[in-house]
Amino acid sequence: MNVASQNELTPRPATKEGGLIAVAMSGGVDSSAVAALLLRQGREVVGLTMQLWNQRRLPELMGETPAHGRCCSLDDVYDAKRVAQHLGFSHYVVNFEAQFEERVVRPFVAEYLSGRTPIACANCNTDVKFEPLLLMARQAGAERLATGHYARVRYNRETGRYELLRARDESKDQTYFLFGLTQEQLARTDFPLGDLTKEEARELARSAGLAVADKPESMELCFVPNGNYAQFIEAYQRDQGSPLPAADGEIARQNGEVLARHAGLHQFTVGQRKGLGVSTGEPLYVISIDPAANRVTVGEDAALRQTVCEVERVNWIACATPHSPVHAEVKIRHKHEAAPATVEALGATRARITFDAPQRAITPGQAAVFYSGEIVLGGGWIARDK
Repeated sequence: MNVASQNELTPRPATKEGGLIAVAMSGGVDSSAVAALLLRQGREVVGLTMQLWNQRRLPELMGETPAHGRCCSLDDVYDAKRVAQHLGFSHYVVNFEAQFEERVVRPFVAEYLSGRTPIACANCNTDVKFEPLLLMARQAGAERLATGHYARVRYNRETGRYELLRARDESKDQTYFLFGLTQEQLARTDFPLGDLTKEEARELARSAGLAVADKPESMELCFVPNGNYAQFIEAYQRDQGSPLPAADGEIARQNGEVLARHAGLHQFTVGQRKGLGVSTGEPLYVISIDPAANRVTVGEDAALRQTVCEVERVNWIACATPHSPVHAEVKIRHKHEAAPATVEALGATRARITFDAPQRAITPGQAAVFYSGEIVLGGGWIARDK
């Protein structure tokens, strides 16, 4: 297996039609199908696989049997290598562990400890995968990067901007996790599966004789082996020699009535019902989390519904920052059905979203992504109420 640092890839001349293209290979069926498709189209391919997290860290979370369903595991690295060998192209493993821990894992922990609910995969795409992989693609002699994401890119000659579009297969669309991509990144990125269904991608892998054609999809975060975020945060803080913040705090109703005590804000997220440690004979949900008071507020489902929220670190894709309100459909979770709303820019990196109808569990730390039909207008991170 070739293991390369960020400065060790040797450029190679492009000899086939369309020039050399780098494929971000996760070891799963989607990125493997991309490599097979590009080779079928006559492209010269080089594979790049990221080593993001040392799976032997925090062994107390591993349990007695290996966890399955996580992305970027060591088995995935070997699967990517086997696909490259089978299809006959060069493959490199690049070590991004330091960047991943600094830009994804630590912010993930910090967000939970401050009462927000982060999206590690969106952070990983924005802050780890595309920028360094595009740099390494160039070092390998490739000007473009292809990934297995279900999304599409096109250039709008009228606006002079690259647009991010939903995948044809709406059930697999991954644009929600890609809203942070810049114009420069979109200009050099291809999503060859954007016009295919998942089954078509699997059939493509089968026709190429790839052993990963029927490999299950990754469902869990690569750095949380048992799927328990609270346990991971506690173990990671111990590993770092950083004690958790003062844990004991109130679980209270909106009227201030204290119902119970909690053992840490990182164990809660807005909209949560199970595991509250409260028994009142009625269903209660987390309505808000106040890190300053170390308080979790609970209430009835109706209290979860809001019409207005603000987002920060906004990235506008299809247009520059608009000077007037824009009507759009906005998703506040990956599985949330985009809802009609008005988005008003509050400067270059902040915006206010006013939904036509109240939405359930608008959660600080999650992403809000703005759509106009199939086009991603932009997106940002849901801010805490002031």
